[in-house]
Amino acid sequence: MNQQEDLGAIARGIIDANLYMVLGTADETGRPWVSPVYYAAARYTEFLWVSSPEATHSRNIAARPQVSIVVFDSQVPIGTGQGVYMSAVAQELEGENLDRGIEVFSRRSGEHGGKREWKAEDVRPPAAYRLYRATASEHSVLDPDASPDHRTSVIL
Repeated sequence: MNQQEDLGAIARGIIDANLYMVLGTADETGRPWVSPVYYAAARYTEFLWVSSPEATHSRNIAARPQVSIVVFDSQVPIGTGQGVYMSAVAQELEGENLDRGIEVFSRRSGEHGGKREWKAEDVRPPAAYRLYRATASEHSVLDPDASPDHRTSVIL
């Protein structure tokens, strides 16, 4: 395995092993906001979550769809942490994308002890929640051999 494959394996392992991502958004004026959200990943490039359309991060996405994401294990000892950093574009899902997305989200939620199966009608108006998807265009991880930033792009 070469270094790119090793770092890609690290990134996939982090995404597979964790339940929450930190979603970074900004409002129309550029004021930043971060939120932890439970996610389901598809092909390591699509990240799905359910939120109220009134939540700050949801309103920010409606105004400015460019987001950042970090997935990491916050329980590891100091100095041993590793994360996956991503740039993405987010949107509320509708139509056929909603039907496929809610299947992916519901399946992963059930695997992690979610209390119910999610259906498309649970995230369509007038329901209280919506399904969102962030599509990542860039991934990077910390590379202990890199300098000075240590973040190295990976292809997943």
